[in-house]
Amino acid sequence: MSKLPAELRGALYLSYDQLPQNLKQCFLYCALYPEDWIMCRDDLVRFWIAEGFVEMKENQLMEDTAEQYYYELISRNLLLPDPTYLDQYCCKMHDLLRQLACHLSMEDCFLGDPQLLEGITVSRLRRLSLVTDKEIVALPSVGSQQLKVRSIMSFCGNSLTIEPSMFKSFLYVHVLDLSGSNIKTIPNYIGNLIHLRLFDLQSSSITCLPESIGSLKNLQVLNLVECGDLHSLPLAVTRLCSLRSLGLEGTPINQVPKGIGGLKYLNDLGGFPIGGGNANRARMQDGWNLEELGALMQLRRLDLINLERVGPCTTDSMLVNKRYLKRLSLCCSGSTDKPYSEDVVINIEKTFDLLIPAHNLENLGLLDFFGRRFPTWIGTTAHLPSLTYLRLINCKSCVHLPPIGQLPNLKYLKINGATAVTKIGPEFVGSGVGNVRSTEAAAFPKLETLVIQDMPNWEEWSFVDEEGQKATAAGPEGAEDETDANQKGAAPPPMMQLLPRLKKFNLLRCPKLRALPQQLGQEATSLMELQLREVHSLKVVENLFFLSEILVIAGCFGLERVSNLPLTRVLRVSFCPNLRCVEEFGSLEQLWLDISMQDVSSQWVPGLKLGRQQCHGEDLDVYTWPRTE
Repeated sequence: MSKLPAELRGALYLSYDQLPQNLKQCFLYCALYPEDWIMCRDDLVRFWIAEGFVEMKENQLMEDTAEQYYYELISRNLLLPDPTYLDQYCCKMHDLLRQLACHLSMEDCFLGDPQLLEGITVSRLRRLSLVTDKEIVALPSVGSQQLKVRSIMSFCGNSLTIEPSMFKSFLYVHVLDLSGSNIKTIPNYIGNLIHLRLFDLQSSSITCLPESIGSLKNLQVLNLVECGDLHSLPLAVTRLCSLRSLGLEGTPINQVPKGIGGLKYLNDLGGFPIGGGNANRARMQDGWNLEELGALMQLRRLDLINLERVGPCTTDSMLVNKRYLKRLSLCCSGSTDKPYSEDVVINIEKTFDLLIPAHNLENLGLLDFFGRRFPTWIGTTAHLPSLTYLRLINCKSCVHLPPIGQLPNLKYLKINGATAVTKIGPEFVGSGVGNVRSTEAAAFPKLETLVIQDMPNWEEWSFVDEEGQKATAAGPEGAEDETDANQKGAAPPPMMQLLPRLKKFNLLRCPKLRALPQQLGQEATSLMELQLREVHSLKVVENLFFLSEILVIAGCFGLERVSNLPLTRVLRVSFCPNLRCVEEFGSLEQLWLDISMQDVSSQWVPGLKLGRQQCHGEDLDVYTWPRTE
């Protein structure tokens, strides 16, 4: 410790020194990122595994073990989670902690402009992190020095020029990250880098991969995400016997080799293109068949695209036995000029019905699904007891949302582009849980974030069946049988809580919605943030008794009154030309108005200021800012 700079000694160093050895290595590796860089959990997991920092545990994938390392470093405050991302998915390093990591790894790590390598003895370096803001930069010649670099990471974007001869200089490299570079071709010599475990070409200009890549028997990660000029994979991909992650999202791959199911360690498969089964030459085809997933028993993340190309389904689900599967994305190719035929619609509904995931699934996304109804297994606690994140994106033909209110662990829900939905009713909540009269029963019991956007035809929203409530209130003669009601999913039980843990609600671009459900203000007792943007038919926002932090209202042309929000501290309003009444904000501390609100707000700002003075003896802070498009 005595060798450290004074500001890095004491508790700061001891926090590092008390780490187990493998966590020390993971922590020091984070110093390869530039200052204030946002680091993603999944990237760190791949790097740590490729470097050999992660120990193997029985009955547990190394990716799960590495995630435990990540959250352990966060719990020890050695990594700082970025609050704008869910589930602590991204993080940063505190400046002092980064200085400590850089100091402890300075002998074998280099971070900076590649041109500075010319004056350094590189034979002792094990890791290179290339960072520059120059428009064009190239790796300098290292002459006859023997290189034993294990990791090369580039943060130079497309300004980094890669010479093919470079690959001959790094025979011992384990991690080669050339993401964002302007490299177009990979030389055949890549096959000689037998120690290579991670090869990242994300968002690069690559147009093809050589067959010699099949010689990389230790390669674990091949990342080709957003490689817009890459249209085929070489046959040799199926010989990568150690491959654990293959990223193809956003890549226009239309030719793939048969035999992907032979990669038994593959657990992260993004952008899996479904094909029509047509082979144009030996072992090459225009997409994979769903059946090829059957042998991949370690799948942890799966992203299926072009699902409308699946032929008539006759087999049972091939996902229900994937006990490691945590993240699943099911995508069709998106909108077309021609409407889908009845047979195609029926087939896609049957296909999605058969894609029943294993019970351990935590993250699910349905994108561009054009069936008229959602899969039968969505919303059933028997099939999705562990589901935490759910995204329903551009499911434009479904008239009703699925009954997902009883999913016991759902924390995040996003619904985007459900254009056929005109009404959301009690069917969204689903049937009751346990004793329907119990005060412990809840709808969306753990939901913390709700985002609903781009629903142009949605007009009505209610959590309860008003007629059913009236009938129940009328007594036994008017009440229908509870078992009957539950089977129909007609209404939540009378004592059921609604959204007890909801903290953040964003409602965006739903121009026909006329009113918020009154239960939102009465039941969402944890609500902290509400955003309403371009909800033009909304006339009143009132009685949000528990909204405690901030209300943002923007572009709501029809809004006339906002009242009775006793706990809200911050109000931001922009471009609401008819908002002539804002009152009963007993805890309001800050009011933000854009310049378009200057005239109409003069009718109610004095009242808010007076209320602040009378209740708290303080002035209300009022801010004005220029409105931007």
